[in-house]
Amino acid sequence: QVQLVESGGGSVQAGGSLRLSCAASAVSGSTFSRYGIGWYRQAPGKQRELVAAISSSGSTNYADSVKGRFTISRDNAKITVYLQMNSLKPEDTAVYYCNANLYARNYWGQGTQVTVSS
Repeated sequence: QVQLVESGGGSVQAGGSLRLSCAASAVSGSTFSRYGIGWYRQAPGKQRELVAAISSSGSTNYADSVKGRFTISRDNAKITVYLQMNSLKPEDTAVYYCNANLYARNYWGQGTQVTVSS
């Protein structure tokens, strides 16, 4: 079973940057490369939403609210996916989760807190 561990969260002022990492284990790099990876976030009292996703081929898509500010990337050799977050806003405050999916397989990390103060 794939295990995902997020890191890189923290507190930052509006306009600042953070880089989240999602490290996978119990999976080879070649198998990991076949997974689609998504970064989701959940703010208090709100539903979990997709922020950014990257396919096995490297194509990406973003929520409108983060386009131009966030960048998702993957390093299959390191079995890690990144989310570079720039120009952060208070409304980006949430717990950020990493998800890996391949056919019927679906795995989640434990989440990392991002807090943006104004």
